[in-house]
Amino acid sequence: MSSALRKQLGAIGLWILTFILMVIMCVPGLWVVLTAFRPNSEVLAKPAIWIPENPGIGNFAKIFGFGADQVAIPVPAYFMNSLIIALTSTAIALLIGMSGGYAFARYRFRFKNGIFLGLMLSRTVPGIALSLPIFIIWSKIGLIDAKLGLIIVYVALNVPFTIWLIDGFFRQIPKEMSEAAQVDGCTRWQAFWKIEFPLAKSGIASAGIFAFLTSWNEYALASNLTRSTDSKTLPVGLMDFTSQFTIDWAGMSAMAVIIIIPALILTFLVQKHLIAGLTFGGVKG
Repeated sequence: MSSALRKQLGAIGLWILTFILMVIMCVPGLWVVLTAFRPNSEVLAKPAIWIPENPGIGNFAKIFGFGADQVAIPVPAYFMNSLIIALTSTAIALLIGMSGGYAFARYRFRFKNGIFLGLMLSRTVPGIALSLPIFIIWSKIGLIDAKLGLIIVYVALNVPFTIWLIDGFFRQIPKEMSEAAQVDGCTRWQAFWKIEFPLAKSGIASAGIFAFLTSWNEYALASNLTRSTDSKTLPVGLMDFTSQFTIDWAGMSAMAVIIIIPALILTFLVQKHLIAGLTFGGVKG
């Protein structure tokens, strides 16, 4: 067997293995989506029914309070809580991340490397490890079961990553471009807004997507810091479909699909900037 044929067979085998692994990874998600469109009787049937025999949107109508089988779970309130918390924390994290990333990329100041290293090391601490001290502090200052408490936590969680990512993008932009704009009469702010910001917007969009998804999907901290309908998020609300003896798998799957949809829409809307952001700096020319 020639070496060229061995390489070709190896490449085919690698593609087949990759395809099998992708199928295995997609099966749980596919099961959730299919379960969202069928009744619980099919979910619990033996032998298992993989393809819904009577698909419909009854589960979605039920969890939003329509129809005769509506559930007493305030899904619309959970959705609004998640949206407010995720958007607010993402906007604040991006504002701080842009300021911090630009400062680290463009300025020299004392303890710059130490501060940057400290920010990066803080991101390595699992959020769940901080849940107990955060709970104790928040309970003393009245931020338990409040949107503001969760927003502060998510901002602190996302800021190190946004600073790191945006700093890398600003470093790729030659500072001589900003200096040339200032020579031509632009102020420092005008040079940033008209020259550097447009070139870095792909990286900012990428940081925003990751920050939003972190806040939107986070469960561990939210489950400890929220109690009532006023602050519970969608991932925490999933547990409302469980009871001591039963689990509403169909309703839970429908709510899981609702959690997925906004993230997919946002990713689709900014996919051009996201792809450019993830590949920026990878090709030199």
